[in-house]
Amino acid sequence: MASERQFYVYILASKIGGTLYIGVTNNLVRRVYEHREKIVEGFTKRYDVAQLVYYEVHSEIEAAIVREKHMKKWNRAWKVSLIEETNPN
Repeated sequence: MASERQFYVYILASKIGGTLYIGVTNNLVRRVYEHREKIVEGFTKRYDVAQLVYYEVHSEIEAAIVREKHMKKWNRAWKVSLIEETNPN
């Protein structure tokens, strides 16, 4: 029996009201660790974006990628609203 894979679309923040980053991964714990420890060069390291504030689970990578791309086009208010719906703190 094959195990079901999970894929995650996630949002990181630098602080409340700070910079937001949206990504996709198949291992949320590992990826957040990489962001927090600044292991990979790039946007999140440069802007100190490492606090997980939102995530959602998808069973298909294609669906996760489509959702990530869609969310990246949203204005900031929509992103903040989504975060606050599930993570008011």
